[in-house]
Amino acid sequence: MIYWLKALWPALLVLTLSIVLSLLLGEFAFLRGDRAIVKGILRFSRIAVLSSLTLYLVLPLNRWLLRQMKHHLLKVTDSAPPAFSPLKIWVYRPLQCIGTSLLFDTKLITALQLVAGSTVSDSLLPKGRFNIESFLATSLVTAVTSLLLASIWTLDDTGIRYFNRKEHELKMAGKFVGTIMPIVFGFSGVRGLLATFPTIQAMIYLFYIFIILYPPFTVLSVLHYHFVKRKFERFSGIGAIRKGMILETKSGDLNS
Repeated sequence: MIYWLKALWPALLVLTLSIVLSLLLGEFAFLRGDRAIVKGILRFSRIAVLSSLTLYLVLPLNRWLLRQMKHHLLKVTDSAPPAFSPLKIWVYRPLQCIGTSLLFDTKLITALQLVAGSTVSDSLLPKGRFNIESFLATSLVTAVTSLLLASIWTLDDTGIRYFNRKEHELKMAGKFVGTIMPIVFGFSGVRGLLATFPTIQAMIYLFYIFIILYPPFTVLSVLHYHFVKRKFERFSGIGAIRKGMILETKSGDLNS
């Protein structure tokens, strides 16, 4: 229990602060009044459980990815189980999830508007009452974001790298995800909010989205670390990898 409290303390801290501030201020991050504790915990639990359940789909999805990209991947044979990196697990990866969610949410809303003529433009924002359309849209965005990023993180953590044959460069599969994508995706989501709400209100909503999504996505990041570490041998020696599908090399050999 103490270990998990230490591993999850940033998520628990943000969650606790959001609930306490809602009680003190009357309303904060779409939590209101004396029901803030129950609603805050239920909202956190729903997103955290849904995103974490996608971890069980990572193995079959990685099998598929390895088959499709067999000519562009290298397996670094001297790779070891990942170490716990606070910066990566508590900062980079939760922010990746939030940025990607913003973009997926924007694109999903656009698709709904084209298909059904929907005027919904803020599905990531709680409505104050249960709305089945918003619930399904948010759940879909959460599941897709979690599964996509967890699969890419797994490739990185198990020593599978993208090999640029033309330039003879070895790159982490998640390099783009870890640097450019959160910025681009986050900017797209912010632009969507600015187009819908006044600037100050949009910035407040963006801050609320961070407060809401950071705790559950941090839980996903921590659980993914332990999930891969516990099953490292199974992932690194995945059954779908047949001889020749992923070239095995020592990391030093690439520089020779």
